[in-house]
Amino acid sequence: MNAKRVLITGAAGFIGSALAHHFDTHYKDIRVLALDKFRNNERFSNGNLKSFGHFKNLLGFRGEVIEADINDPRTLEVIKDFAPDLIYHEAAISDTTVSEQDELVRTNVNAFLSLLSLCEKLGAHMVYASSGATYGSAKAPQKVGEAEAPNNAYGFSKLAMDNAALSWSKRTGGVAVGLRYFNVYGKGEFFKERTASMILQFGLQILRGTEPKLFEGSDKIYRDFVYIKDIIQANLKAANATKSGVYNVGTGVARSFSDVVDILQAEFGTNLKKSFIKNPFKSSYQFHTEADIAPTILELGYAPEYTLEQGIKDYADEIRRIYAQEVLA
Repeated sequence: MNAKRVLITGAAGFIGSALAHHFDTHYKDIRVLALDKFRNNERFSNGNLKSFGHFKNLLGFRGEVIEADINDPRTLEVIKDFAPDLIYHEAAISDTTVSEQDELVRTNVNAFLSLLSLCEKLGAHMVYASSGATYGSAKAPQKVGEAEAPNNAYGFSKLAMDNAALSWSKRTGGVAVGLRYFNVYGKGEFFKERTASMILQFGLQILRGTEPKLFEGSDKIYRDFVYIKDIIQANLKAANATKSGVYNVGTGVARSFSDVVDILQAEFGTNLKKSFIKNPFKSSYQFHTEADIAPTILELGYAPEYTLEQGIKDYADEIRRIYAQEVLA
């Protein structure tokens, strides 16, 4: 890690805060600036918050924190003054059900283009969050560069970012690494509310003693669930990449939602009956995500360390804490 100054956008969010705490704990000689818009009461037409950033995700972080909107040109001046060697760009509208396409593309794509231009001027290395949503209903396992046809505006915006990054790199020689996260779960996701992973949502349902609610046919709906600690590993590896690229970050193994509930119940010692509901998102839903991570292993040296069972076991105490301190409080 040659960087001396690291900027993390979306640093009060799920993955951004995990990165901030990791650098704060393990890299004492690196100056870290945690930038986030933070939340207010604004919501999209679907009822979800416009910003998930929460101060509690940064409790214990000892680096610098600033409130700033990546859509605001003044934010670019703040970043320019900080002069980062490395940018982790996690800020985005990450809600796949948002219908405000203009705001979504402006935040995810336009702001990213501005950051790339700044990287060119500063000579900074860019690592940014892409998504498995870029694949839409593509046949599993999903491979970078194949059958990229998103089912929603969010996936479209992330694919536009990937294309822009590769074009920018070819034109300027700069390095931008996109990480296509699959279904991430772990500490720090609670404040995403309804968009938090189903692992957390099922876990809280079970701790309440209510029947876990699954979509009909959930035993045949598969996801590549990847634990937050493996996401951090991928981000660290990407920081050392010498060339641009887009890489899947998952486990390479797809598991069903029914598997998730069974593992959680075994962990919590419960045997609640599952209940099934209709899937209201069926027309834009991904029914089988599974990351082809062979290039990620070969080119970045990434190697997932957590199976679904291991990840849930590591996460279980945090789910219990969330239930006791956030849900019941």
